[in-house]
Formats: sequence, C-alpha cells, structure tokens
Amino acid sequence: QVQLVESGGGLVQTGGSLRLSCAASGRTFRTYGMAWFRQAPGKEREFVAAISRSGTSTYNTESVKGRFTISRDNAKNTVFLQMNSLKPEDTAVYYCAAARGGIASATMSAYDYWGQGTQVTVSS
Repeated sequence: QVQLVESGGGLVQTGGSLRLSCAASGRTFRTYGMAWFRQAPGKEREFVAAISRSGTSTYNTESVKGRFTISRDNAKNTVFLQMNSLKPEDTAVYYCAAARGGIASATMSAYDYWGQGTQVTVSS
C-alpha cells in the first residue's frame, strides 16, 4: 500500500508559478510510474503530466507543454510539478497518482494509488 500526500497548492495570479509536491510512503517508490491529474469544478478529471519510474520519460498534456514540468526525486520519495505561466483555466484540484507498473501513462485506469488532492486557484 502506498500513501500519497500532495502539497504546494494555493492562490496565485495569472502568470505566476507554483510548485506542487507529492510525498509517497514506503520503500518501493522508485518502482512506480507517477503522474499528476487535475479536476476543475463541473469537469471530469484529466491528465496533466506523467513520469516513468526512472525519470527518463516524461509526458505532458498539450495544454501545459512549455509551462509545466514533472520531475521526481527517488531518494526522497517525492514527485514534483513545477507550474509556470499559470492561467485561470489551470484552476483545479491537482491529484498525484502512482502506477505499480512503473510506466508513465495518461490513462487514469493505469494508476493504483491516488492522493487526496491540493487546490490550485489562478486569479485573473
């Protein structure tokens, strides 16, 4: 069982930056593929970014390319999402997810564990 705890959300103005963190419990973090998803009010949860267990492969959804960067520190059991040039449409609850298979996937069903989420609000 893996527990995921997100942090770093908050209120920021358009054009600002935030860095989200997701701390994982356990000694098997390095074997998991990790991802960030988000869910805006009244919308379905959507993929944001993913990273393979080694960190050598990363994927972003088109709407965040050039603005968001996913990374991980396996020594600290933590995955990060650096968000720059934030827009009001980035407002959502951001969720961290872990996949036992170790891959970086954009598909929700690939992930076995989920955090509780952290709110990101971008004001215009």
